[in-house]
Amino acid sequence: MSLTLRPMTEGDWSDWIAVDEEAFGAPIPPHREERFKENTEFERSLGAYDGDLLVGATAVFSFTMTVPGGPIPVGGVTAVGVLPSHRRRGVLTALMTRQLADLHERGEAVAALYASEAVIYGRFGYGRAADTMTFDIPRSGGAFVPHAPADPSLRLRIVRPAEAREVFEKVFDAALGSRPGLYARTPARWDGVLGDHEADQGGAGPLRAVVAEDDGGPRGYALFRIKADWTGNNLPDGELRLKEVFGLDPAAYALLWRHLLDRDLVSRIKAWNRPADDPLIHLLADARQLNAGWLDDLWVRVVDVERALPARRYSAPVDVVIEVEDAVCPWNARRWRLSADVSGARCTPVDDAADLVLPVSVLGAAYLGGRPLAALQAAGVVREARAGAVRELSAAMAWDPAPCAGLIF
Repeated sequence: MSLTLRPMTEGDWSDWIAVDEEAFGAPIPPHREERFKENTEFERSLGAYDGDLLVGATAVFSFTMTVPGGPIPVGGVTAVGVLPSHRRRGVLTALMTRQLADLHERGEAVAALYASEAVIYGRFGYGRAADTMTFDIPRSGGAFVPHAPADPSLRLRIVRPAEAREVFEKVFDAALGSRPGLYARTPARWDGVLGDHEADQGGAGPLRAVVAEDDGGPRGYALFRIKADWTGNNLPDGELRLKEVFGLDPAAYALLWRHLLDRDLVSRIKAWNRPADDPLIHLLADARQLNAGWLDDLWVRVVDVERALPARRYSAPVDVVIEVEDAVCPWNARRWRLSADVSGARCTPVDDAADLVLPVSVLGAAYLGGRPLAALQAAGVVREARAGAVRELSAAMAWDPAPCAGLIF
Protein backbone atom coordinates (compact mmCIF):
# COMPACT_ATOMS: atom_id res chain seq x y z
CA MET A 1 0.00 0.00 0.00
CA SER A 2 1.29 3.44 -0.97
CA LEU A 3 -0.33 5.87 1.47
CA THR A 4 -0.76 9.58 0.73
CA LEU A 5 -2.07 12.10 3.25
CA ARG A 6 -3.68 15.41 2.29
CA PRO A 7 -6.51 17.73 3.36
CA MET A 8 -9.84 16.89 1.77
CA THR A 9 -12.01 19.24 -0.25
CA GLU A 10 -15.73 19.49 -0.88
CA GLY A 11 -15.13 17.33 -3.93
CA ASP A 12 -14.13 14.49 -1.59
CA TRP A 13 -17.28 14.81 0.52
CA SER A 14 -19.21 11.78 -0.76
CA ASP A 15 -16.12 9.56 -0.39
CA TRP A 16 -15.56 10.90 3.12
CA ILE A 17 -19.13 10.12 4.15
CA ALA A 18 -18.80 6.63 2.68
CA VAL A 19 -15.66 5.99 4.78
CA ASP A 20 -17.35 7.34 7.90
CA GLU A 21 -20.47 5.20 7.43
CA GLU A 22 -18.41 2.08 6.76
CA ALA A 23 -16.05 2.69 9.70
CA PHE A 24 -18.86 3.32 12.19
CA GLY A 25 -21.24 0.78 10.68
CA ALA A 26 -24.19 3.18 10.55
CA PRO A 27 -25.73 5.50 7.97
CA ILE A 28 -25.67 9.26 8.51
CA PRO A 29 -29.14 10.78 8.02
CA PRO A 30 -29.12 13.51 5.35
CA HIS A 31 -29.93 16.33 7.78
CA ARG A 32 -27.06 15.32 10.09
CA GLU A 33 -24.73 15.09 7.11
CA GLU A 34 -25.67 18.68 6.26
CA ARG A 35 -24.94 19.81 9.84
CA PHE A 36 -21.60 18.01 9.82
CA LYS A 37 -20.66 19.66 6.54
CA GLU A 38 -21.69 23.08 7.86
CA ASN A 39 -19.35 22.63 10.85
CA THR A 40 -16.48 21.19 8.80
CA GLU A 41 -13.32 23.19 8.17
CA PHE A 42 -12.04 21.41 5.10
CA GLU A 43 -8.58 22.93 5.45
CA ARG A 44 -8.36 21.15 8.82
CA SER A 45 -9.44 17.77 7.47
CA LEU A 46 -7.02 14.98 6.61
CA GLY A 47 -7.58 12.09 4.25
CA ALA A 48 -5.47 8.96 3.78
CA TYR A 49 -5.40 7.68 0.21
CA ASP A 50 -4.34 4.29 -1.10
CA GLY A 51 -3.78 5.39 -4.68
CA ASP A 52 -7.02 7.21 -5.57
CA LEU A 53 -9.06 5.43 -2.87
CA LEU A 54 -9.87 7.30 0.34
CA VAL A 55 -9.26 4.72 3.08
CA GLY A 56 -9.17 6.85 6.24
CA ALA A 57 -10.06 10.32 7.44
CA THR A 58 -10.11 12.70 10.37
CA ALA A 59 -10.81 16.39 10.98
CA VAL A 60 -10.40 19.15 13.55
CA PHE A 61 -12.94 21.70 14.77
CA SER A 62 -11.48 25.01 15.95
CA PHE A 63 -12.80 25.56 19.47
CA THR A 64 -12.46 28.00 22.30
CA MET A 65 -12.69 25.75 25.37
CA THR A 66 -12.77 26.60 29.05
CA VAL A 67 -9.80 25.26 31.03
CA PRO A 68 -8.93 26.06 34.65
CA GLY A 69 -8.66 29.83 34.74
CA GLY A 70 -10.25 30.71 31.41
CA PRO A 71 -10.69 29.96 27.68
CA ILE A 72 -7.96 28.81 25.30
CA PRO A 73 -7.92 27.65 21.65
CA VAL A 74 -8.35 23.87 21.44
CA GLY A 75 -8.36 21.53 18.47
CA GLY A 76 -11.49 19.38 18.60
CA VAL A 77 -10.57 16.11 16.89
CA THR A 78 -13.50 14.40 15.19
CA ALA A 79 -14.65 11.98 12.47
CA VAL A 80 -11.71 9.59 12.85
CA GLY A 81 -12.32 6.51 10.74
CA VAL A 82 -10.55 3.88 8.65
CA LEU A 83 -12.10 1.49 6.14
CA PRO A 84 -12.36 -2.01 7.67
CA SER A 85 -10.51 -3.33 4.60
CA HIS A 86 -7.46 -1.24 5.59
CA ARG A 87 -7.27 -1.81 9.34
CA ARG A 88 -3.97 -2.74 11.01
CA ARG A 89 -1.96 -1.32 8.13
CA GLY A 90 -0.76 1.89 9.78
CA VAL A 91 -3.48 4.18 8.40
CA LEU A 92 -4.73 5.42 11.78
CA THR A 93 -1.21 5.92 13.10
CA ALA A 94 -0.29 7.95 10.02
CA LEU A 95 -3.41 10.11 10.35
CA MET A 96 -3.08 10.78 14.09
CA THR A 97 0.67 11.47 13.94
CA ARG A 98 0.30 13.90 11.04
CA GLN A 99 -2.64 15.59 12.71
CA LEU A 100 -0.69 16.20 15.92
CA ALA A 101 2.18 17.66 13.91
CA ASP A 102 -0.26 19.97 12.12
CA LEU A 103 -1.78 21.09 15.44
CA HIS A 104 1.69 21.83 16.78
CA GLU A 105 2.60 23.81 13.67
CA ARG A 106 -0.61 25.88 14.00
CA GLY A 107 0.28 26.73 17.59
CA GLU A 108 -2.62 24.86 19.22
CA ALA A 109 -1.16 23.47 22.43
CA VAL A 110 -4.10 21.26 23.39
CA ALA A 111 -6.38 18.83 21.51
CA ALA A 112 -9.54 17.10 22.73
CA LEU A 113 -11.83 14.38 21.44
CA TYR A 114 -14.66 12.01 22.24
CA ALA A 115 -13.64 8.38 21.82
CA SER A 116 -15.93 5.89 20.10
CA GLU A 117 -13.71 3.19 21.62
CA ALA A 118 -11.81 4.10 24.77
CA VAL A 119 -8.91 1.75 24.03
CA ILE A 120 -7.79 3.60 20.89
CA TYR A 121 -6.41 7.01 21.79
CA GLY A 122 -4.15 6.41 24.77
CA ARG A 123 -1.41 5.18 22.46
CA PHE A 124 -1.44 8.57 20.73
CA GLY A 125 -0.99 10.44 24.01
CA TYR A 126 -4.60 11.28 24.86
CA GLY A 127 -5.68 10.96 28.48
CA ARG A 128 -9.14 10.55 29.97
CA ALA A 129 -9.60 14.08 31.31
CA ALA A 130 -13.31 14.23 32.16
CA ASP A 131 -15.99 11.85 33.34
CA THR A 132 -19.69 11.94 32.71
CA MET A 133 -22.68 10.48 34.52
CA THR A 134 -25.94 8.98 33.29
CA PHE A 135 -29.05 9.23 35.47
CA ASP A 136 -32.19 7.06 35.40
CA ILE A 137 -34.44 8.59 38.04
CA PRO A 138 -37.88 7.21 38.91
CA ARG A 139 -40.35 10.05 39.36
CA SER A 140 -41.27 8.58 42.73
CA GLY A 141 -37.67 9.09 43.85
CA GLY A 142 -37.45 12.76 43.00
CA ALA A 143 -37.91 14.27 46.48
CA PHE A 144 -35.46 17.05 47.37
CA VAL A 145 -33.57 17.63 50.59
CA PRO A 146 -35.36 20.06 52.96
CA HIS A 147 -32.70 22.76 52.53
CA ALA A 148 -32.84 22.82 48.71
CA PRO A 149 -32.33 26.40 47.47
CA ALA A 150 -35.35 28.44 46.43
CA ASP A 151 -35.97 31.99 45.26
CA PRO A 152 -39.54 33.36 45.26
CA SER A 153 -38.61 35.85 42.54
CA LEU A 154 -37.99 32.99 40.08
CA ARG A 155 -40.69 31.77 37.71
CA LEU A 156 -40.84 29.16 34.97
CA ARG A 157 -41.91 29.78 31.38
CA ILE A 158 -42.63 27.08 28.82
CA VAL A 159 -41.17 28.13 25.46
CA ARG A 160 -40.88 26.78 21.94
CA PRO A 161 -37.19 25.93 21.47
CA ALA A 162 -36.97 27.39 17.97
CA GLU A 163 -38.36 30.71 19.24
CA ALA A 164 -36.18 31.02 22.35
CA ARG A 165 -32.72 30.47 20.89
CA GLU A 166 -31.46 33.89 21.98
CA VAL A 167 -32.43 33.07 25.57
CA PHE A 168 -30.56 29.77 25.50
CA GLU A 169 -27.50 31.39 23.95
CA LYS A 170 -27.48 34.13 26.59
CA VAL A 171 -27.65 31.64 29.46
CA PHE A 172 -25.09 29.29 27.93
CA ASP A 173 -22.61 32.09 27.21
CA ALA A 174 -22.95 33.22 30.84
CA ALA A 175 -22.29 29.65 32.04
CA LEU A 176 -19.47 28.95 29.58
CA GLY A 177 -16.62 29.98 31.85
CA SER A 178 -17.94 28.16 34.89
CA ARG A 179 -16.80 24.62 34.05
CA PRO A 180 -13.66 23.29 32.34
CA GLY A 181 -14.49 21.40 29.17
CA LEU A 182 -17.36 23.62 28.03
CA TYR A 183 -16.68 25.08 24.60
CA ALA A 184 -18.12 28.05 22.74
CA ARG A 185 -20.90 27.14 20.31
CA THR A 186 -21.02 28.41 16.75
CA PRO A 187 -24.39 29.12 15.07
CA ALA A 188 -24.07 25.79 13.25
CA ARG A 189 -23.47 24.03 16.57
CA TRP A 190 -26.62 25.61 18.00
CA ASP A 191 -28.52 24.40 14.93
CA GLY A 192 -27.59 20.88 15.99
CA VAL A 193 -28.54 21.42 19.63
CA LEU A 194 -32.00 22.63 18.63
CA GLY A 195 -32.43 20.25 15.70
CA ASP A 196 -35.84 18.60 15.73
CA HIS A 197 -35.81 16.32 12.72
CA GLU A 198 -37.64 13.01 13.19
CA ALA A 199 -34.26 11.26 13.35
CA ASP A 200 -33.25 13.60 16.21
CA GLN A 201 -36.36 12.73 18.18
CA GLY A 202 -35.60 9.02 18.51
CA GLY A 203 -39.28 8.27 18.96
CA ALA A 204 -39.55 10.69 21.88
CA GLY A 205 -41.46 13.52 20.24
CA PRO A 206 -40.56 17.16 19.69
CA LEU A 207 -37.93 19.08 21.60
CA ARG A 208 -39.39 20.92 24.59
CA ALA A 209 -37.98 23.73 26.70
CA VAL A 210 -38.53 25.57 29.95
CA VAL A 211 -36.83 28.78 31.07
CA ALA A 212 -36.24 29.92 34.66
CA GLU A 213 -36.30 33.73 34.91
CA ASP A 214 -37.02 36.73 37.07
CA ASP A 215 -37.68 40.37 36.26
CA GLY A 216 -34.00 40.78 35.39
CA GLY A 217 -34.04 38.12 32.68
CA PRO A 218 -33.29 34.40 32.21
CA ARG A 219 -31.32 32.50 34.83
CA GLY A 220 -31.47 29.02 33.34
CA TYR A 221 -33.11 26.65 30.86
CA ALA A 222 -33.72 22.97 30.19
CA LEU A 223 -34.14 21.16 26.87
CA PHE A 224 -35.82 17.76 26.85
CA ARG A 225 -38.16 15.34 25.09
CA ILE A 226 -40.97 13.18 26.43
CA LYS A 227 -41.68 9.70 25.12
CA ALA A 228 -45.30 9.11 26.02
CA ASP A 229 -46.28 5.58 27.05
CA TRP A 230 -48.83 3.64 29.11
CA THR A 231 -48.80 0.34 30.96
CA GLY A 232 -51.14 -2.52 30.17
CA ASN A 233 -53.30 -1.28 33.04
CA ASN A 234 -53.57 2.17 31.44
CA LEU A 235 -51.22 3.84 33.90
CA PRO A 236 -48.96 6.64 32.61
CA ASP A 237 -45.45 5.37 31.91
CA GLY A 238 -43.80 8.22 30.02
CA GLU A 239 -40.06 8.83 29.87
CA LEU A 240 -38.53 12.29 30.02
CA ARG A 241 -35.20 12.43 28.19
CA LEU A 242 -33.07 15.38 29.21
CA LYS A 243 -30.90 16.97 26.52
CA GLU A 244 -29.29 19.67 28.66
CA VAL A 245 -29.95 21.92 31.63
CA PHE A 246 -28.07 25.04 32.72
CA GLY A 247 -28.75 27.18 35.76
CA LEU A 248 -26.76 30.31 36.52
CA ASP A 249 -27.30 29.96 40.27
CA PRO A 250 -28.34 27.19 42.70
CA ALA A 251 -31.97 28.32 42.99
CA ALA A 252 -32.51 28.40 39.24
CA TYR A 253 -30.85 25.01 38.80
CA ALA A 254 -32.98 23.45 41.55
CA LEU A 255 -36.19 24.92 40.14
CA LEU A 256 -35.48 23.55 36.67
CA TRP A 257 -34.81 20.07 38.03
CA ARG A 258 -37.93 20.29 40.18
CA HIS A 259 -39.91 20.93 36.99
CA LEU A 260 -38.28 18.01 35.17
CA LEU A 261 -38.94 15.62 38.04
CA ASP A 262 -42.56 16.73 38.44
CA ARG A 263 -43.85 16.45 34.86
CA ASP A 264 -47.23 14.71 34.74
CA LEU A 265 -47.62 11.35 32.98
CA VAL A 266 -43.87 10.71 33.33
CA SER A 267 -42.62 7.78 35.39
CA ARG A 268 -38.84 8.18 34.90
CA ILE A 269 -36.30 10.80 33.88
CA LYS A 270 -33.24 9.82 31.87
CA ALA A 271 -30.25 12.13 31.57
CA TRP A 272 -26.93 11.64 29.78
CA ASN A 273 -23.68 13.63 29.73
CA ARG A 274 -24.09 14.98 33.25
CA PRO A 275 -21.02 16.26 35.13
CA ALA A 276 -19.46 13.90 37.66
CA ASP A 277 -20.17 16.48 40.38
CA ASP A 278 -23.68 17.42 39.21
CA PRO A 279 -25.39 19.40 42.02
CA LEU A 280 -28.43 17.14 41.61
CA ILE A 281 -26.46 14.49 43.51
CA HIS A 282 -26.81 16.69 46.59
CA LEU A 283 -30.33 17.96 45.88
CA LEU A 284 -32.07 14.57 45.92
CA ALA A 285 -33.10 13.38 49.36
CA ASP A 286 -32.04 9.87 48.29
CA ALA A 287 -29.10 10.02 45.90
CA ARG A 288 -29.45 6.29 45.21
CA GLN A 289 -32.52 7.18 43.16
CA LEU A 290 -30.17 8.57 40.52
CA ASN A 291 -29.30 5.01 39.43
CA ALA A 292 -26.13 6.63 38.14
CA GLY A 293 -23.74 5.23 35.57
CA TRP A 294 -20.17 6.40 34.98
CA LEU A 295 -18.54 6.92 31.58
CA ASP A 296 -15.65 8.77 29.98
CA ASP A 297 -16.31 12.24 28.56
CA LEU A 298 -13.46 14.28 27.06
CA TRP A 299 -10.04 12.91 26.20
CA VAL A 300 -7.30 15.55 26.16
CA ARG A 301 -3.90 15.59 24.45
CA VAL A 302 -1.18 18.04 25.47
CA VAL A 303 0.27 18.84 22.05
CA ASP A 304 2.87 21.32 23.29
CA VAL A 305 3.92 21.02 26.94
CA GLU A 306 5.80 24.33 26.96
CA ARG A 307 2.72 26.30 25.88
CA ALA A 308 -0.07 24.19 27.37
CA LEU A 309 0.98 24.16 31.02
CA PRO A 310 1.28 27.97 31.39
CA ALA A 311 -2.04 28.45 29.52
CA ARG A 312 -4.07 27.32 32.53
CA ARG A 313 -4.22 28.43 36.18
CA TYR A 314 -3.27 26.38 39.22
CA SER A 315 -5.02 25.92 42.56
CA ALA A 316 -1.82 25.93 44.64
CA PRO A 317 1.80 27.01 44.22
CA VAL A 318 3.96 24.41 42.54
CA ASP A 319 7.61 24.06 41.54
CA VAL A 320 8.47 20.67 40.08
CA VAL A 321 10.64 19.19 37.36
CA ILE A 322 8.59 16.85 35.21
CA GLU A 323 10.09 14.33 32.83
CA VAL A 324 7.56 13.81 30.04
CA GLU A 325 7.52 10.62 28.00
CA ASP A 326 6.07 11.21 24.53
CA ALA A 327 6.83 8.81 21.67
CA VAL A 328 4.52 10.59 19.19
CA CYS A 329 5.48 14.25 19.70
CA PRO A 330 9.24 14.26 20.27
CA TRP A 331 9.34 18.00 21.02
CA ASN A 332 7.63 17.19 24.35
CA ALA A 333 9.90 14.33 25.39
CA ARG A 334 12.27 15.94 27.89
CA ARG A 335 12.35 17.49 31.36
CA TRP A 336 10.34 20.62 32.14
CA ARG A 337 10.30 22.87 35.19
CA LEU A 338 6.75 23.95 36.00
CA SER A 339 6.58 26.90 38.39
CA ALA A 340 3.21 28.43 39.21
CA ASP A 341 1.66 30.77 41.75
CA VAL A 342 -1.23 33.24 41.83
CA SER A 343 0.48 35.49 39.27
CA GLY A 344 0.67 32.75 36.61
CA ALA A 345 2.78 29.83 35.48
CA ARG A 346 6.03 29.22 33.65
CA CYS A 347 7.21 26.05 31.93
CA THR A 348 10.80 25.86 30.73
CA PRO A 349 13.02 23.05 29.45
CA VAL A 350 15.76 22.06 31.92
CA ASP A 351 18.49 19.49 32.40
CA ASP A 352 17.85 19.20 36.15
CA ALA A 353 17.02 15.87 37.76
CA ALA A 354 13.32 14.98 37.47
CA ASP A 355 11.02 15.13 40.51
CA LEU A 356 8.54 12.83 38.75
CA VAL A 357 8.26 10.96 35.46
CA LEU A 358 5.01 10.52 33.57
CA PRO A 359 3.66 9.79 30.07
CA VAL A 360 2.15 12.75 28.22
CA SER A 361 -1.28 11.07 28.45
CA VAL A 362 -1.21 11.69 32.22
CA LEU A 363 -0.74 15.41 31.65
CA GLY A 364 -3.76 15.30 29.33
CA ALA A 365 -5.81 13.42 31.90
CA ALA A 366 -4.96 15.97 34.59
CA TYR A 367 -5.07 19.07 32.42
CA LEU A 368 -8.71 20.06 33.04
CA GLY A 369 -8.34 19.57 36.80
CA GLY A 370 -10.55 16.53 37.25
CA ARG A 371 -8.03 13.68 37.50
CA PRO A 372 -5.97 13.40 40.73
CA LEU A 373 -2.47 12.08 40.13
CA ALA A 374 -2.28 9.96 43.28
CA ALA A 375 -4.41 7.20 41.76
CA LEU A 376 -2.22 7.17 38.67
CA GLN A 377 0.84 6.94 40.91
CA ALA A 378 -0.74 4.00 42.74
CA ALA A 379 -1.28 2.35 39.38
CA GLY A 380 2.39 2.77 38.58
CA VAL A 381 1.74 5.16 35.69
CA VAL A 382 3.40 8.11 37.45
CA ARG A 383 6.84 7.54 38.98
CA GLU A 384 8.01 9.79 41.79
CA ALA A 385 11.71 10.60 42.24
CA ARG A 386 11.31 13.26 44.94
CA ALA A 387 9.01 12.44 47.85
CA GLY A 388 5.90 14.61 47.80
CA ALA A 389 6.28 15.77 44.19
CA VAL A 390 3.15 13.94 42.97
CA ARG A 391 1.04 15.36 45.78
CA GLU A 392 2.36 18.85 45.05
CA LEU A 393 1.57 18.69 41.34
CA SER A 394 -1.78 16.98 41.91
CA ALA A 395 -2.92 19.68 44.35
CA ALA A 396 -1.84 22.41 41.95
CA MET A 397 -3.62 20.93 38.91
CA ALA A 398 -6.87 20.10 40.76
CA TRP A 399 -9.82 22.36 39.97
CA ASP A 400 -13.47 22.80 40.92
CA PRO A 401 -15.94 22.23 39.40
CA ALA A 402 -15.19 18.95 37.63
CA PRO A 403 -14.67 19.14 33.87
CA CYS A 404 -17.40 18.15 31.45
CA ALA A 405 -18.15 19.24 27.87
CA GLY A 406 -21.73 18.02 27.96
CA LEU A 407 -22.19 18.15 24.19
CA ILE A 408 -20.39 15.66 21.96
CA PHE A 409 -18.69 17.24 18.96
